[in-house]
Amino acid sequence: MPRDFYAALCLVLVIEGLVLFAAPQGWQAMMREALKLEPRRLRVFGAIAVGIGLITLHWVH
Repeated sequence: MPRDFYAALCLVLVIEGLVLFAAPQGWQAMMREALKLEPRRLRVFGAIAVGIGLITLHWVH
């Protein structure tokens, strides 16, 4: 189980790194837009992302 967890974390780093490598200006523009959002809205987006991720993980396994 811990091995799968660490593998998943490594894949997150790979995906994040690919975004930064392939489109650094797009990432910067997205971060500038995120700075304009209120923390509550970012928190809601984060909760939704976690929920979708957990549901998808459950569905895949």
